[in-house]
Amino acid sequence: MESKSEEQYLHDNSATATAISLLTPYKMGKFNLYHRVVLAPLTRERSFIGNVPQPHAKLYYSQRASKGGLLIAEATGISDTSLGFPNVPGIWTKEQVEAWKPIVDAVHAKGGIFFCQIWHMGRSSNTDFQPKGQAPISSTDKPISPQLKTDAIDLPKFSPPRRLRTDEIPHIVDDFRLAAKNAIEAGFDGVEIHGAHGYLIDQFLKDQVNDRTDRYGGSLENRCRFALEVVEAVVNEIGADRVGIRLSPFADYNEAADSNPEALGLYLAKALSKYEVVYCHMVEPRMKEPLGMGETPYSLLPMRKAFKGTFIVAGGYDREDGNKAVAENRADLVAYGRLFLANPDLPRRFELNAPLNKYNRATFYTPDPVIGYTDYPFLDNSLIRTEN
Repeated sequence: MESKSEEQYLHDNSATATAISLLTPYKMGKFNLYHRVVLAPLTRERSFIGNVPQPHAKLYYSQRASKGGLLIAEATGISDTSLGFPNVPGIWTKEQVEAWKPIVDAVHAKGGIFFCQIWHMGRSSNTDFQPKGQAPISSTDKPISPQLKTDAIDLPKFSPPRRLRTDEIPHIVDDFRLAAKNAIEAGFDGVEIHGAHGYLIDQFLKDQVNDRTDRYGGSLENRCRFALEVVEAVVNEIGADRVGIRLSPFADYNEAADSNPEALGLYLAKALSKYEVVYCHMVEPRMKEPLGMGETPYSLLPMRKAFKGTFIVAGGYDREDGNKAVAENRADLVAYGRLFLANPDLPRRFELNAPLNKYNRATFYTPDPVIGYTDYPFLDNSLIRTEN
């Protein structure tokens, strides 16, 4: 329990509350943000039979919504071949689209702006998650090491993937397009293309995974071709002002590393600017592995300077660190994952410089619809929302 009331924090920290850069307004394309604290996309594994979002997600996301605040929904599958974790949501069926609608409406009712992260896991999967037990698809036929832990769960095995034929790739691009179309139908304000963390798009981008000899492999330009074709298709479908992308050029998640991550990130930042996507969301180089930060000589600053739209950073940020990133113009917005998960009123707590709830990693991915999901307390208990 916090020792001070909200009113006491407001009084004690009034000067800080008016000075913090994280809480200044920002115009992201056509969207007017009231602050710069973004909910990062977080896998929660609470969408059950048929990968259908559940009613408890309405409470979870509305708790974290605020007027003019940007929320990015958890990674959401684009097709029946796209998944590798249990109980994650999809957006390729009519039932899934309909289930998202009241969740999106609840965020909008609070004045929030809501983007859906669209996702294909590629080889980060096994046959148990694939239709008819087929092999997962990828840029390669190289499997991930069986003992590797993912960023969500421990899988007993990663099945050897099947390398996509060149003529199949346009079909996957179209799956992303259709998912984006469905997201807009569900009411989302836009989509974030998941191009990070060793999933399918990243499996094409990174030269330690991509061993293709066709026009999707080899040179930097070729390895980026699939990602940019997805971007182009989605932009053409829903408009560039509704499209963002997440990238992690420096990360080695799911054994997806690159020999020259800075060149990769810079090439993509410049190429994405040509499509005029509304934002680029990049993971800090210090987040090379899923479970912790490390020292790095790299910075996102060259990519920030090269990209012409809104630049969102993520990866181990706290209040002070995030505020500094905005104040020094290293980022326009800062995405928070674990801190926002555990503090549904995170922007308010940052405003008051109030203590934060501690997150419980053990309940990140459990299927309980309440514990570790909607039961984290607000600063003032009277603000806690309950489902009607």
